[in-house]
Amino acid sequence: MPKRWLVALALSVALAGCGDDEEQASSGETPAGETAEPAAPPPPLRELVGERFEALPTDLELEMPKVLLGRALYHDTRLSGDETLSCATCHVVSAGGAEPRAVATGIRGQQGPINSPTVLNSAYNFRQFWDGRAADLLEQAAGPVTNPIEMGGEWPVILGRLRGDEELVAQFRAVYGGEGPDAVTQERVLEAIAEYERSLVTPSDFDRWLGGDDSALDEQEQRGLRLFVDTGCTTCHDGRNLGGGSFQRMGLVHNYFERRGGEITEADRGRFNVTHEDDDMHKFKVPTLRNVELTAPYFHDGSERELSGAVRTMAYVQLGRELEDAQVNDIVAFLRALTGTLPAHALLPGADGASPAEGAAPTEGGAPAEGAAPAEGAAPSGGDATREG
Repeated sequence: MPKRWLVALALSVALAGCGDDEEQASSGETPAGETAEPAAPPPPLRELVGERFEALPTDLELEMPKVLLGRALYHDTRLSGDETLSCATCHVVSAGGAEPRAVATGIRGQQGPINSPTVLNSAYNFRQFWDGRAADLLEQAAGPVTNPIEMGGEWPVILGRLRGDEELVAQFRAVYGGEGPDAVTQERVLEAIAEYERSLVTPSDFDRWLGGDDSALDEQEQRGLRLFVDTGCTTCHDGRNLGGGSFQRMGLVHNYFERRGGEITEADRGRFNVTHEDDDMHKFKVPTLRNVELTAPYFHDGSERELSGAVRTMAYVQLGRELEDAQVNDIVAFLRALTGTLPAHALLPGADGASPAEGAAPTEGGAPAEGAAPAEGAAPSGGDATREG
C-alpha cells in the first residue's frame, strides 16, 4: 500500500475518534466506566422561601368601640336606597369576605360587571378595587353606597334613617362624642366601617409556619409551597397578603381573553378605566390569596369556578407553564393552608359561626379568640354590585 494512503487512513481514524468524543461531550452522556455527578439537592424549604412572605400581625391596635359600631353599619341595610342591601350582602364575612357569584347583584336586581373581591385582610392591599381606583379602605367604603347600580343610597336619606335610631345614635356618641342625632355624620359612618374592615385579619396555618412551626404545614402543603415558589407564582403573590401589592396584566405570556372566550367588556379593561393609559389596558390589582379556597368564583370576571382551574389558568397565561395534575393538587393544598380564622368580633351576635363571646368585649388588640369562627360559611344572599372590585 502506498505510504500516502497509510497516512490518509491514519488521519481518518483519528478524526473519527475526535468526532465521537465531541458527540459525547455535547450530548452530556457520561462515558462508560465513569460515574455521573449527582444532581444538587433542592435547597431547604425555608431557605427557598426566604423573606418572600410576612406573617399577619396578631397585635392590631384597634378602637374596639368603633370597630363594633362599624360592624353594625357594615350589616345595616338602611345604607341602601331601598333598604334591602348592606355591605355584607355582597362581601359576606362568614364566607371568605366575598360572594359565590360571578358578578354582584345590586339595587333592584341590577347586575354588576365584575366579581366582588374579599374584604378580609384588605387593609394590606396597596390599593382597593380590582382597578385600584380607591387609595384606602375609607375611600373604598364610600363608593358602593351611592353607586346607582350597587346600593343606590343618598346620604341625606341615609343619615335621616340612622339619626332616627336612638340606640345607634347613643353608639355614635359613645365613640365620637357630640350631642343628639348630629353625632351621626357621613364621615363617621364611613370611618367606622373602614375600622371594622381593618380588623378583619385572619391568621392561618401558613402564618404559624412562617413563625417557625414546621408542623403547621403537612407534607403535601410543603410540596405545594415549594412548587408555588419554583413555578414563579411569587412574582406577583408575595408579601404579607400574598398579593394585593401591584398591578399586573391579565395574560402576560398567553392571551387570557382568547382562552376565556366571549366579548371584551369594559370591566376587562381594568386599570385603563382609571388612568386611560394604554400601558394599563387589562391590568388589575393582584388579588390576595388568603382564604382563596372560600372566594370562588375566581378572577375579575368570576369565570372560573374551581380553585384547581384557577391555578392551571394562571400558570399558563401568566407564566407560560402547563402544570401536571399532581402539581396542581399540591399547590391547591398549600393555598388551602392560607384559610384563616376570623377574629371573635367579626360576626354579628347570633350569626352562624359567631363566637359565644360575640358582642361582649373582644380579645385585646382584636386578635382571634380561642374557638373563634373560621373564615368560612354558607352562601350569602343578594349582592352589592357593579364596580365592586
